[in-house]
Amino acid sequence: MDSLPTPRRALRTAGCAIPMLLCSVIAGAQTSSSAPPQDLVFKNATVMTASHGTIEHGSVWVHTGKIAGVGESVNAPSSAQVVDASGMWLTPGIIDPHSHSALDGDVNEATSPVTPSMHMIDAFDNRSADLYRALAGGVTTELLLHGSANMIGGQAVVIKNKFGLDRDAMLFPNAPGSIKFASGENPKRVYGSRDQLPSTRMGNFEVMRMAFEDAKHYMAEWDAYDAKVKKGDKDAVAPKRDLKLEALADVLRGKLYVQIHCYRADEFLTEEAIAKEYGYKIRAFHHALEMYKVGDKIAADGTAIATFADWWGFKDEARDAIPWNAVLSMREGVKVALKSDSDDHIRRLNQEAGKMVHYGGATEDEAIRMITLNPAWIIGVDDRTGSIDVGKDADLVLWNHDPLSTYARAQKVYIDGELFFDAALPGWGTTHFSGVMHDGGGFGSDDEIGSAEDGR
Repeated sequence: MDSLPTPRRALRTAGCAIPMLLCSVIAGAQTSSSAPPQDLVFKNATVMTASHGTIEHGSVWVHTGKIAGVGESVNAPSSAQVVDASGMWLTPGIIDPHSHSALDGDVNEATSPVTPSMHMIDAFDNRSADLYRALAGGVTTELLLHGSANMIGGQAVVIKNKFGLDRDAMLFPNAPGSIKFASGENPKRVYGSRDQLPSTRMGNFEVMRMAFEDAKHYMAEWDAYDAKVKKGDKDAVAPKRDLKLEALADVLRGKLYVQIHCYRADEFLTEEAIAKEYGYKIRAFHHALEMYKVGDKIAADGTAIATFADWWGFKDEARDAIPWNAVLSMREGVKVALKSDSDDHIRRLNQEAGKMVHYGGATEDEAIRMITLNPAWIIGVDDRTGSIDVGKDADLVLWNHDPLSTYARAQKVYIDGELFFDAALPGWGTTHFSGVMHDGGGFGSDDEIGSAEDGR
């Protein structure tokens, strides 16, 4: 192993990126917003594309919400609105592939270890202050996940952080579905404390296998019924519909991306073995603090990770965590994303990426990809966002400093070419929100620090 740089733990900071929202409800300030310009051009920016390097003194042309040109110059119409970005940095919008924001505490349905028919959209609060904090930190897309109390949890929802619009307008159109699985301490603690299955790691995986066996039987019943119908059997009786087993059948058919809360190297291998046994693919391991031990094996399976930059020691499963995990895993061929799992960290994901340059020697391009293009792939929307490329959604952040620096602050945040946050505006800088924000319920996470007892 190559020698590793010493972690620079005393990074300089310049205060919090966003004002803390301490009261249970706060008033939002609205700036009157007109329709976004048909054509918008950023000029003289340091353009960090995430896909094809950095362009000094670059330009980006946005046409009707899509990126239409990228380079040292662009052929935009003379009528285009121009943003002079001299001395500023332009990046893709930050993407968080593991968030529990705006769920008002409804993160876990901890009444059964198998709850795949739950949908996180049903708990989504589009007026949550969590969303404001994220937006002001440059986050434009989030995957809102079920917690980790259950071996097989609920189905996620993907949002574009168009804070101030109604709920349906914030949903990412036609984003692939994801489902949250979990292994390790949380499920066995939550249900073991009630003297029920699972109470051990063996029990965890037994619960999974039993659920998939039930799903296979359910699929076979429906296949048999469909075959009878095709043959014209008028006496064919449809099986009773089971929403739980339908969701698991979608996993087995490859219709849902499997996102797994998992820390330990041995459990990565067990999860991959079960996936192969039942014929589904794992999209990403989340947390994944021991991936550096088995990165070559997981890379061969095409599974990504969504991990912390440097969280460690907060539970038994995190004892072997190291701050070089992300970069070492990346060097083994694993696609690596950084995620928040925290309503606090979500507003500083750019700083988390900056740590990767310090911890292990990632390049700036690699670090930017960890919070843009790679998480877009985990969610399944990398063909539409996550980099500054022609044809992609114009989800963009303009920064006053190198975004990997602790001094960087998001100045303007655009989603689909429309301005949703402007630090120069009075009040909170929102362009579409008015009224009262709902308190996001604190700065909890999945929630490993401070709320692990809840199985989140």
